[in-house]
Amino acid sequence: MSALPPASTHSHDSDELVAPATKDFVPPALPVAKPLSSYKPFWAKRFGTAPFLPMSRAEMDALGWDSCDIIIVTGDAYVDHPSFGMAVIGRMLENQGFRVGIIAQPDWHSAEPFKALGKPNLFWGVTAGNMDSMINRYTADRKIRSDDAYTPGGVGGARPDRCSAVYAQRCREAFKDVPIIMGGIEASLRRIAHYDYWQDKVRRSILMDAKADLLLYGNAERAIVEIAHRLAAREPIEQITDVRGTAFLRRRNDPTIEGWFELDSTEVDRPGRIDQHINPYMGMAQQAAEQGQTCALEEAGAFDPVKGAASPAQADLAGGAKPIKLVPNPALARRDADTAPAPARTGRIVMPPRDRTVIRLPSYEQLKDDPVLYAHANRVLHLETNPGNARALVQRHGEGPGAQDVWITPPPIPLTTPEMDLVFDLPYARAPHPKYGDAVIPAWDMIRFSVNIMRGCFGGCTFCSITEHEGRIIQSRSEDSVIREIELIRDKVKGFTGVISDLGGPTANMYRIGCKSKVIEAACRKPSCVYPDICPNLNTDHSLLIRMYRRARALPGIKKILIGSGLRYDLAVRSPEYIKELVTHHVGGYLKIAPEHTEQGPLSKMMKPGMGAYDRFKQLFEQYSAEAGKKQFLIPYFIAAHPGTTDEDMMNLAIWLKRNGFKADQVQTFYPSPMATATAMYHSGLNTLKGISRDPRKGERVDIVKGEKRRRLHKAFLRYHDPNNWPLLREALKAMGRADLIGNGQHHLIPTYQPSTDGGYESARRKNSTKAGTKTSVVTVGRVARDGTPAPAGRNSGAASGKPRPGQMLTQHTGLPPRAGTGKVGPAKARPAEAERDPRGIDISRGSTRKAGGKPRR
Repeated sequence: MSALPPASTHSHDSDELVAPATKDFVPPALPVAKPLSSYKPFWAKRFGTAPFLPMSRAEMDALGWDSCDIIIVTGDAYVDHPSFGMAVIGRMLENQGFRVGIIAQPDWHSAEPFKALGKPNLFWGVTAGNMDSMINRYTADRKIRSDDAYTPGGVGGARPDRCSAVYAQRCREAFKDVPIIMGGIEASLRRIAHYDYWQDKVRRSILMDAKADLLLYGNAERAIVEIAHRLAAREPIEQITDVRGTAFLRRRNDPTIEGWFELDSTEVDRPGRIDQHINPYMGMAQQAAEQGQTCALEEAGAFDPVKGAASPAQADLAGGAKPIKLVPNPALARRDADTAPAPARTGRIVMPPRDRTVIRLPSYEQLKDDPVLYAHANRVLHLETNPGNARALVQRHGEGPGAQDVWITPPPIPLTTPEMDLVFDLPYARAPHPKYGDAVIPAWDMIRFSVNIMRGCFGGCTFCSITEHEGRIIQSRSEDSVIREIELIRDKVKGFTGVISDLGGPTANMYRIGCKSKVIEAACRKPSCVYPDICPNLNTDHSLLIRMYRRARALPGIKKILIGSGLRYDLAVRSPEYIKELVTHHVGGYLKIAPEHTEQGPLSKMMKPGMGAYDRFKQLFEQYSAEAGKKQFLIPYFIAAHPGTTDEDMMNLAIWLKRNGFKADQVQTFYPSPMATATAMYHSGLNTLKGISRDPRKGERVDIVKGEKRRRLHKAFLRYHDPNNWPLLREALKAMGRADLIGNGQHHLIPTYQPSTDGGYESARRKNSTKAGTKTSVVTVGRVARDGTPAPAGRNSGAASGKPRPGQMLTQHTGLPPRAGTGKVGPAKARPAEAERDPRGIDISRGSTRKAGGKPRR
């Protein structure tokens, strides 16, 4: 085999994550993907562009359609705008010549609403919408919210819990022979066995519950276009197993896995690296002998890792190569005496080709009751997120002959700038579908005058899932494309007053920023480009963003352009010119940034910079505000109860807040979202950024904030100025030996006296949740009014009312009703399962803390 790149140079669960060595090996840059604009359009392109993608048969008739090629089922109201996932995917498929229909927020209690547009010719597309359905419905305290920003009128209860799986089940019931493809952030972050905060347990991959044919994770334009054309060419969906950014089920001994090399990562505390499980100096026959087996391939001379690709079977690994289990080599340099001399030891690990290598993660049955093994699996998974070097992953679900493997292909290749322009220049109506009339859709109202300029984030914050979904390679639009969208808003969007509310994305100031070297970028395995400090290989030039700001605000009819997305202040201080431009022209009195904490303990678990960067940014912010003659303010955001946060950390944060005159209203509480690194910490109590071990002397334990009382205490420290919190804080400060902070002076945190209070304070975030004391849980079906009484029955009265119908069987998932005339739930194949948020802008970084429909705060 010819020399191959080392798959990783991180120590296997023993050291901190590090970048690979590149001294002797020059890896290739990112693979080249087929451009989105290069496909031959499907024959239905002749029908032209629809003003809105149809939601009824009448609209289909008006367009001259007899059927839809693809039907997208979504948990959000249909808004034809590039911030809404169903619109982006629908318009992208329309651009390829397919006829696309939309079924938005259907009544899931039967399959009939899923038949509204007839049978799709090619496949169903299923998504929960821009937000995980569980985070959308429940607060961080597991209280039921009373509203939904993605529903007309903001009314809650329009979608089931874990709705991606429920919708998939109903689609299968409606037309059982039509392939089902799942996507969106809910499916993306549940593609593998994951910790579920609402049930406090590890759940299976959503594929196992939904029984979908394919799952697309991340931004799915590239994958969905390729799959649609292959299905249109009558390729069976079972054979589509080579598209990047997908997950699917495989049975054991599936013949299509021939030619794959399997790296075993099912245990912790193995010596050496994951990548050293294969030994290039030990033949397969020797490895097989250790397992009591023989290797016919090597005996026939088909594979020799030292001689190089000398045989046809080795040159073409698809030519009958056998999946193998790779084990540590006890004799790294031993060779038979009759062979050629061993090559010089360079320290380089010779590995099988990455595009034919799969890493086996611990099975669901292994890790569901083993938090240490779960943390190990999460650590391995997060190392395989760079499209330039990630390998496929496989995880077994089930035992015995019926066991199935969930296969996850490497992440999709990021879109190029011309492809990003194509996506955002599609003919969106830029408005909600007319069927909603004058109903207000809060998420649409918040983003109708904003522009998304980029995707991705290389910050790597552990509580945030942007990296797992969009990736850490920034995908930017061209300046011309952004300017065209601003002009469209000015000329066509009703109610525009001349103010653009945001030019941003997941992070406002990462536009056109990335690695200086494409080769290094493709090889790097660091989880963050800015922690613990900004990588020297990162380009921090903000000049292109500044130029775009200046050109945009010079457009006729544009009075003001604000920056509403959060920004990385540690990145911004590298460009004082950017801060000056921002402060002078693009701040509307207040600017939001997110230090998240002041103490090093929690900051190190978040992978966030210290307060030194915040202080430098604050100094420049105030300096340039004064020079501009403006009185402007920074609004910092902080998180309570994050893994690694002690009571003393929160006390010190409260002292810092009081010293600096901050009185927080919106209190962010850590929300364990599926697949996030901090969620693995929360579940396991281990720091997954460092080595994972069963030996208590190794690795690092993390202080986990669980239990209602302690979580309330951490939130109370953030709201130290609220008299309702003073009794709890007095009790805690005395127990911590800090009674010196109780008094009536300016230097005290809380006073000794207690004014009469009704205890009725509701923060801005609690106003949309059930009242304290109301008995609710994730097993409750239907909404509960804020006064504790059952909400009135709506269109889905079976699941939207506080009282179930007679004979209705409730489940811990969604309350799927029994079949008509029976007391049983639907067939076993329609078992309810699971579901997260994404408007081509995403965020479940804090679950509900992102402003609806807008860009996430950093």
